[in-house]
Amino acid sequence: MKNILENRTWRYATKKFDHTKKVSDHDLELLLEATRLSASSYGLQPYHIFVITDQETKEKLRPASWGQSQITDASHIIVFANVTDFGEELVDDYLENVSTTRNIPEEGLKGYGDFMKSKLLDLPAQTKSAWTSRQVYIALGNLMQAAAELKIDTCPMEGIENEVYNEILGLTDKNLNTAVVLAVGYRSEKDETQHYSKVRKTREELFSHI
Repeated sequence: MKNILENRTWRYATKKFDHTKKVSDHDLELLLEATRLSASSYGLQPYHIFVITDQETKEKLRPASWGQSQITDASHIIVFANVTDFGEELVDDYLENVSTTRNIPEEGLKGYGDFMKSKLLDLPAQTKSAWTSRQVYIALGNLMQAAAELKIDTCPMEGIENEVYNEILGLTDKNLNTAVVLAVGYRSEKDETQHYSKVRKTREELFSHI
């Protein structure tokens, strides 16, 4: 318990990264696997995640990120892109995965599949997109906490021009939309933000026990 709270106190939204320090392949795989194992509604994971290390691509994305230096200085840029629209294939692909992973005949999953489809397929397109984007944030939180456990710094970023990201990464044709970006790497000694006390609501303000 002590380490859990210490790691969450240690992490902050890093404003300046040390561009000379890179996350190792081993640690990156741990972060990505922690993200892959993240919860999502119905287990559907209606998103795709892009891991960007190419410096030229990062340079292109920086102007679309309000010029923030995290984009070019961080070791990795993780782009979380939600599925903008979907049909039966989202559920069918998941059920096929369940059948293979758990060695269950797909016929035995039809009832669950029909239930999911009844709840999701008739939603308006805008509602579908809003729902898939919310699933992204569950994965984002899991990646950030896993990084804190490894003493790897992160900075979640919504200060971006989503449509420009989509254009640069070719997402629109893939039925994807940039929802949020996470810079991953190691803090610079020059980042004064790391010395600030963490500001949060008190327990009394935040929690109600019923």
